[in-house]
Amino acid sequence: MAHRWTNDLTEADVTPHGVWLNRRQIMAGLAGGIAGAGLAALAGPAAAAGDDLEPNSWKEITSYNNFYEFGTGKSDPSERAGSLTTSPWSVRIDGLVERPGDYALGDILSKMTIERRIYRLRCVEAWSMVVPWDGFELADLLGMAGVKAGAKYVAFETLLRPEEMPGQRYPVLEWPYVEGLRLDEAMHPLTIMATGLYGKPLPNQNGAPLRLVVPWKYGFKSIKSVVRITLTSDQPPTSWNKANPREYGFYSNVNPNVDHPRWSQATERRVGGGLFSRRQPTLMFNGYEREVASLYEGMDLAKYY
Repeated sequence: MAHRWTNDLTEADVTPHGVWLNRRQIMAGLAGGIAGAGLAALAGPAAAAGDDLEPNSWKEITSYNNFYEFGTGKSDPSERAGSLTTSPWSVRIDGLVERPGDYALGDILSKMTIERRIYRLRCVEAWSMVVPWDGFELADLLGMAGVKAGAKYVAFETLLRPEEMPGQRYPVLEWPYVEGLRLDEAMHPLTIMATGLYGKPLPNQNGAPLRLVVPWKYGFKSIKSVVRITLTSDQPPTSWNKANPREYGFYSNVNPNVDHPRWSQATERRVGGGLFSRRQPTLMFNGYEREVASLYEGMDLAKYY
């Protein structure tokens, strides 16, 4: 199934995989039967920023990362994540579900439709990328487990394995890393579980083998290396909110009108492409306003940040 949203990004907007990413190979992949490889995402950057976004390299998107389980430096994940064992992998789905249990990743993927989604990625630190993810809608996974009446939130948990994730040996955050969404956010068709980049398996430093991607929220909401998903009636704790609730709210929607206490969120810098030091306006909900604003109708977005 191919998805198109109101304002589509294109291959030209993607942080590309160097030589690999070109139109001929994308079309060859589509012809070869990549399931539902609709090139989806929103809000053409030229209209927002006044010029075209320049492409980045595969190296930039896979070496400029936040993944504190491997260290706090941007290059730490790419330098240290090779030690992470990602096979076999399973995800425990529990709480208010009809069919709780430990689901092997292979069994999950055999039942999912993998699509390509080209999404903006906006970090709370005010930098951004455009990323072509491969993955499936979280709603399909939750449907497989069966959501019970009374479920209002979805909680997520990252792998806890300090012998392979050296950052977990230090109390930078309370481990394991946890995140959460409201159920309607989780069920939104833009919300996906990513399994790859550019048609390749997800690199360890980008959250292998399975990570959440919620493109209208700051990047830290898109929890990596997920091993547990819990349906609950109560709002779950989230790691950065526990660490500093004044700076990191539960929702963490991209909002240029609500600054971080220590910096402005009105603009962002695009990583690479000659624009690294050049700032551009940040879009409400990261450019997905038409699709997701209705989820927050009537809410004070300065209060529920």
